Amino acid sequence: MDYTSLGRTGLSVSRLCLGTMNFGPRTEEAPAHAIMDTALERGVNFFDTANVYGQQAGKGRTEEIIGSWFAQGGGRRERTVLATKVYGAMPTPGTDGSWPNDGRLSALNIRRACDASLKRLGTDHIDLYQMHHVDRAAPWDEIWQAMEVLVQQGKILYVGSSNFAGWHIATAQGAAARRNSLGLVAEQSYYNLMQRTVELEVLPAAQHHGLGVIAWSPLQGGLLGGVLRKEATNEGVGRGGERLRNLDPDQVARLQRWEELCDKLGTEPGTVALAWLLHPPAVTAPIIGPRTAEQLDTALAAVDLILDEDTLAEIDRIFPGHKPAPEDYAW
Repeated sequence: MDYTSLGRTGLSVSRLCLGTMNFGPRTEEAPAHAIMDTALERGVNFFDTANVYGQQAGKGRTEEIIGSWFAQGGGRRERTVLATKVYGAMPTPGTDGSWPNDGRLSALNIRRACDASLKRLGTDHIDLYQMHHVDRAAPWDEIWQAMEVLVQQGKILYVGSSNFAGWHIATAQGAAARRNSLGLVAEQSYYNLMQRTVELEVLPAAQHHGLGVIAWSPLQGGLLGGVLRKEATNEGVGRGGERLRNLDPDQVARLQRWEELCDKLGTEPGTVALAWLLHPPAVTAPIIGPRTAEQLDTALAAVDLILDEDTLAEIDRIFPGHKPAPEDYAW
């Protein structure tokens, strides 16, 4: 496993981040524990979750599964850089999650949500506490004051964002600077070969302000993982197969060219898609979300795959990207 600094911090994290959203709804507790053990053994020290993960199994269930894994000891918590998120509505006692202040980024909810996550995770601190979405109603001074209190209490170490626009990052950093605060150190964005919009402004903003980018949905919900071949051979295609049926002919043709390129490379498409995300300088790590040990192996192989300039150029021809704004659309 290779490691890098998380943005401008001194914190070392693995080039792949283990996403846990499947734990609970799609992967039961025992196999989830096995996946986390294998990931840690293979050098993945960066784990991502959110307070709302669990969905059908119940919001918060994913954090509980991670907490029961930590409880087994053996240095599991000590060796893990733990990231979770705040914003989504979580039911407080006696509510269904629709009561005022059950979500978003008020100082009240940030405090409540952090304490609740710590309890479910069975730990005394969160290494990276991420805002799951921008809250246009909450003033930045309020947000930063709440986060600073959590840092002072030792409950969180670093603050990150998720699904922020470039100007949101700039505004947040300006407000933090006025308070002499470290500010954001990471941004978690929707980024893959089929969805490259963040190249316009989010990646440049992250680089300028020293944020490490964590890429979510690196395989575009399975579409970049060899979905055409799996469909042709009647392999299980899962959510990728459902998404495939909603694509237009041009997108399907691009996927065909993509899978042919990966065949020439002799490498699984999912591995190549992850390896490509390790090239943009702003990206700290793509998030991998394995449901099985086999999927974990395919993902981990990306760290050792080096894509040459000719291959990168061909990938850009199949899935054109963006220059930074405004050069992308103006002289």
